[in-house]
Amino acid sequence: MKRVLVLGGGFAGVEASIFLKKEGFDVTLVSNRDYLYIYPISIWIPTREVKPEDVELSLTELSQTHKFDLIIDEVSKIEAKKRKVYLKNSDLNYDYLVVAIGSGKAKPKGSENFLSICGAPEEAVGIRAQIDGLLQKKKGKITIGFGGNPKDKTAIRGGPAFEVMFNIHHLLKQKGIRKNFELTFFAPMPKPGAKMGEKALKMMEVFFTKLDIKKHFGKKIKEFQTDGVIFEDDSKLDSDFIMFIPANAGHPILKESDLPLTEAGFIKIDDYCQVEGFSDVFAIGDVSYIEGPEWRAKQGHIAEVMARNTAYNIKSIETNRDKKKGYKEHLNILCIMDSGDGAAFVYRDTKRGMMIPMPIVGHWIKKLWGSYYKLSKRGKIPRIWGL
Repeated sequence: MKRVLVLGGGFAGVEASIFLKKEGFDVTLVSNRDYLYIYPISIWIPTREVKPEDVELSLTELSQTHKFDLIIDEVSKIEAKKRKVYLKNSDLNYDYLVVAIGSGKAKPKGSENFLSICGAPEEAVGIRAQIDGLLQKKKGKITIGFGGNPKDKTAIRGGPAFEVMFNIHHLLKQKGIRKNFELTFFAPMPKPGAKMGEKALKMMEVFFTKLDIKKHFGKKIKEFQTDGVIFEDDSKLDSDFIMFIPANAGHPILKESDLPLTEAGFIKIDDYCQVEGFSDVFAIGDVSYIEGPEWRAKQGHIAEVMARNTAYNIKSIETNRDKKKGYKEHLNILCIMDSGDGAAFVYRDTKRGMMIPMPIVGHWIKKLWGSYYKLSKRGKIPRIWGL
């Protein structure tokens, strides 16, 4: 039985491990933490709608349910030509390697002065503590934003920033103190959220106006300070608390690897997720460079498509099956953008783009998805095809 080593315990790595095992391989998953962190529902930690443990799935339980091996350790180096992966506490060989370790983060000047909902899980708890402090004061200035990577337009994650802002607005409104707070959304690009399409942009404009959320768009960020954001023209956006999602960057350990990388530091792959120049190495999710239309984006459901395809494609190699599955035909933007008291269904592909408001029910649909994801991964309920 061929040995497949999967690096990374996130959406992509766990899905790959599950489906590689279904294909009959000897699978080992390596993760630097003992749980899968469900980022899409972590947006409710700052407003105390969920607890941190509600956003975690035990990798030990998943490994036992799906019969793959699990190692909790830190990856320190990849030498693909030698079929060798070095961990902090051991070294591993493999027949096939699936790299799913996610991305690194850009580090703008003064990054110690903000917290990110897309950073380490501990940061979400930190955001909650900051919001709690402002709730006690019953007034304040809250600024939330995200950045982009000029070397790779897919290395961006803006949706959760919008969701956290809308949920904080809803929380303040529930407590009857919204009028005491100034909420500002900022981004260096002139049209943040443009990937969603023109219709969605127009609707977002309506949301900002309706919710009295100020905008600060189109100026590059120079520095983050303890009490605000400094822009390229030396103007300042005052703030009592800053939440910022920095652009993604190549994972730091890839710099010392022998894998082919883009200028931005992401692994070069073909449509079948196979790493350029290697017949036995695949890369999926945020660690990889994806090709496609200008608006393409890296999302969890695309990472899982890449994972399932990779399992299929490795099986094809092993059985000399001609057919392989590519990720490009599945590229789309798909999400439920939560607002605390509702949500908006966002979809875009090569043919159309839409944003459909879903008052009240949308919030509970996203909540239901979170429950479905956890239960289906644990094997407690059947999986819905395609989800």
